Amino acid sequence: MNHLHSIVEAIRNELEIKERLRDETLHRARQLTRYCAHAIRAVHRGEKAEAEQLLQAARIAAQEMTGEIAAHPDLYYAGYTQDALKELSEAHLTYALITGQSIPTPQALGVGAPAYLNGLAEAMGELRRYVLDRLRQDDIATGERLLEIMDEVYTLLITLDFSEAVTGGLRRSTDTVRAVLERTRGDLTVAVRQEELKAALREFSTRSGLASSTEMAHSVSETVEAETL
Repeated sequence: MNHLHSIVEAIRNELEIKERLRDETLHRARQLTRYCAHAIRAVHRGEKAEAEQLLQAARIAAQEMTGEIAAHPDLYYAGYTQDALKELSEAHLTYALITGQSIPTPQALGVGAPAYLNGLAEAMGELRRYVLDRLRQDDIATGERLLEIMDEVYTLLITLDFSEAVTGGLRRSTDTVRAVLERTRGDLTVAVRQEELKAALREFSTRSGLASSTEMAHSVSETVEAETL
C-alpha cells in the first residue's frame, strides 16, 4: 500500500501542475482575445499604429500561452486555446487584408492550420463591416477591392474538402463566408447603381437646368428603392 500511496501522490503533484497551467492558459487566452478585439477595432477606426501595437502584444501573449503548455497537448488543443489562436489569426489577417500589407503565414503567427483557416474565414465578416463603412463614405473603389478579396478567399476555402475533425469545423465557417460574400455583393451592387443614377441625374440636370438638387435626390432614392425591390 505504501507503493500505491506514492503513485497517487505523484499523480496528485502532476494534476496540481496541470490545473495551474490550465488556469494560467485560460487567463492568457482571455487576454489574447482582448488584444485581438481591440486591434480589429483600431483597424476599423483607421488607427494603424495602434492596431500594430496591439497585434504585437497579441503575438507575445500567444507565444507565452503556447510556450507554457507545449508539453501538454490536451491543454494546447483545448477549445479555449484554439479559439484564442483563431482570434489571433483573424486579427492579423483582417489588418493585412484591409491595409494591403503582406499576409502572415500560420508559421509566422505560431498557429496550426485549423485556427488559421477558421480565423481567415471569420476575417471576412470584418471585411464586410469595413466595406459597409466605406460605402457610407461613397468609397466604392475600396468596397470593390475588398469584395474581390472576399471572393478569392471563398474560392480557396471551398477547395479544402477535408473532414471537420481535421479542419476544426471549417466547412461551417466556409458556408458563413458564402452568405457574407453574397450579402456584401448585393450591398455593393446597390451602391454602384446608386452612384450611376446620381451621375446620370446630375448630367441631365446640368444639361436641362430643370431638376433641382432636392428633386434629384428624391428621384435617385425612389429609383434605387424600386430596383432593390
